[in-house]
Amino acid sequence: MDKLCCFKASYSQLVAARSSSSTGKGKNHEGSIKYGFSLVKGKANHPMEDYHVAKFAQIKDNELGLFAIYDGHLGDRVPAYLQKHLFTNILREEEFWEDPTLSISKAYESTDQEILSHSSDLGRGGSTAVTAILINGRRLWIANVGDSRAVLSRKGQAVQMTTDHEPNKERGSIETRGGFVSNLPGDVPRVNGQLAVSRAFGDRSLKSHLRSDPDVQYTDIDVDTEILILASDGLWKVMTNQEAVDIARRTRDPQKAAKQLTAEALKRDSKDDISCVVVKFR
Repeated sequence: MDKLCCFKASYSQLVAARSSSSTGKGKNHEGSIKYGFSLVKGKANHPMEDYHVAKFAQIKDNELGLFAIYDGHLGDRVPAYLQKHLFTNILREEEFWEDPTLSISKAYESTDQEILSHSSDLGRGGSTAVTAILINGRRLWIANVGDSRAVLSRKGQAVQMTTDHEPNKERGSIETRGGFVSNLPGDVPRVNGQLAVSRAFGDRSLKSHLRSDPDVQYTDIDVDTEILILASDGLWKVMTNQEAVDIARRTRDPQKAAKQLTAEALKRDSKDDISCVVVKFR
């Protein structure tokens, strides 16, 4: 994210070994739901700061689809931490199976507290997050902090499932917490002249003026629901929700769709890291 040492040797090696691009695919047990992902490093002179999760897991006789994009800033340690811990923390919540929405919110906030308590290891950076939890292919919970976004395609029409947490939209909350929003010519609004999102994980120096509680949305996966797209702002800066859906619908293969989306963002001169996960339900 263009918005602004480690635990063990194995952790630092994991971070250091990341390539400038990655792609992959998978499917659920029945093969009826497929996913693909594509991540491409941006043109900025720093290591790749986007991380993702895309997998199916069998838990308590339920099949869970777990999908996420974590878009880091001022380093990649916070998004790497989220990749490893956020879903684990959500699923550890005692009320998860009875109240997923509450559990997701609680785990987002507790994970942020973990990150802040490890700031000597994780550094001064932060990360956005957009997460999707699909239970048995029928029920979907989507949550986010920051400007990484989730979009559904229903009968070919784009439906945004997340809220972009931008400083101008949450100026009141920022100012109530003692911060301010800058609006300099030629730049986007920023919290205290620094951060271009109003909610994030980490960012210890700005945390007193930021929020880390997510917006959580629930929806049923019905016969009209075709595609889910999760992506960082490297994609959304250069294309609309509907344009992304139209591109993703051109091919049956979600990995090819994800690669086409990142390629199109590059073609449109996106300079940020670009990452997306595409899930096809039908």
